[in-house]
Amino acid sequence: MSALIETEKLTRVLPETVPVTLVKDITLAINEREFVAVTGPSGSGKSSLLYLLGLLDRPTAGTLTIGGRDAEPMNERERARTRLSMLGFVFQFHFLLPEFTARENVEIPMRKLGRLARHQMRERAGELLSSLGLGEHLDKRPDQLSGGQRQRVAVARSLANDPPLILADEPTGSLDSKSSEQVFAILENLVRERCKTVVAVTHDLDMAARMDRRIHIVDGKIG
Repeated sequence: MSALIETEKLTRVLPETVPVTLVKDITLAINEREFVAVTGPSGSGKSSLLYLLGLLDRPTAGTLTIGGRDAEPMNERERARTRLSMLGFVFQFHFLLPEFTARENVEIPMRKLGRLARHQMRERAGELLSSLGLGEHLDKRPDQLSGGQRQRVAVARSLANDPPLILADEPTGSLDSKSSEQVFAILENLVRERCKTVVAVTHDLDMAARMDRRIHIVDGKIG
């Protein structure tokens, strides 16, 4: 397996009156087809690290390489293109657009990337949702779905452009135990069956123990 993401002394400091260090000197490598948990107490920097890995924030110091490319020289357009093609995101709260159907929400990243024709986007969105057990809910809006179903739509959306890497921030944090188990099984399946890499921030230590590897963050550092 080759490294999909590598960091060297990755650091993020907020330039406040009293500077706040979110992430400090993190060096790691995440390989293809890994299922990785990021754990740590609240405020430890877990989500901050995930946002740096996902090109949603820029480091203050250190390096980040994704898919063999150094992220530092990328302008905003290149970063956005890399996010769309290489990264899928799943958050604690699904962030689906309420006025769109499940299928239309899944189509959004495909429209932004612009690789597929309109009918291909519609077909792919339907296939992804059906593969996650939502074939009967394609044309329902988020308010017509349960919490677990909405999070499965969010997972389908993260897969829209077939990215190699899925970043998940507390993906089961707002779900009941049954829905949490369903979402965990889906994420695991992405690694085992679809050959994706999944990095998930989680407070659930039982869930973390079932993943391939655990990165524990304390005070912005790997502990």
